[in-house]
Amino acid sequence: MLRHISRISGRIAAGALALCLVCTPVWAQATKVAPIIPRPSGPVAKNYVIGPGDVLDIFVWQNPDLSQKAVPVRPDGRISTPLIANIMAAGRTPVELGQAMDKALGQYIRSPRVTVIVESAMSVLSQVQVIGQVAHPESIPYHEGMTVLDVVLAAGGLTPYASGNSAKLERKVDGKVETLHVRLSSLLNGGDLSQNLKVQPGDVLVVPESLF
Repeated sequence: MLRHISRISGRIAAGALALCLVCTPVWAQATKVAPIIPRPSGPVAKNYVIGPGDVLDIFVWQNPDLSQKAVPVRPDGRISTPLIANIMAAGRTPVELGQAMDKALGQYIRSPRVTVIVESAMSVLSQVQVIGQVAHPESIPYHEGMTVLDVVLAAGGLTPYASGNSAKLERKVDGKVETLHVRLSSLLNGGDLSQNLKVQPGDVLVVPESLF
């Protein structure tokens, strides 16, 4: 009788060990940290200003050999495409760059028509910064139609120490900094949509700390 019980116990132990060995890889896989995936920038506005780090698609009408995809804007702000070794892209909108490339290609082909599309907006000029009393102060990729509410939510919301109604949106216009006051607490807690201002690439949202 004792030998029979011992054999049963041994089989149970062996089965449990085998089950653990089978389950271990699944458990190990479940505990792996998921990779961080960059957020897409989304479509850019018509007046978007190209900057270093952006990636462009260049289409030359009826000239597929001159068209190129995924053209990087180098740190010096220039790009290189067939027949155009170096052309300044930074500081121009896609339309302005296309017109400049029309002129440059006009030396080689008849009546060129260039269309420039921003495939990936990665430059500092394409981001909106949020600093101060938010959960995650950071630079957020700009997309067309973005508002201060989008920015605050992307940054994790306000901290308990934030003076939301004293927030301000700083924007460079013609080399000068303009300040727009935003009552974030009224927007978030009171639903005052008049405070949900649209942001522009390069804007900085500043959320100060409450004095009380």
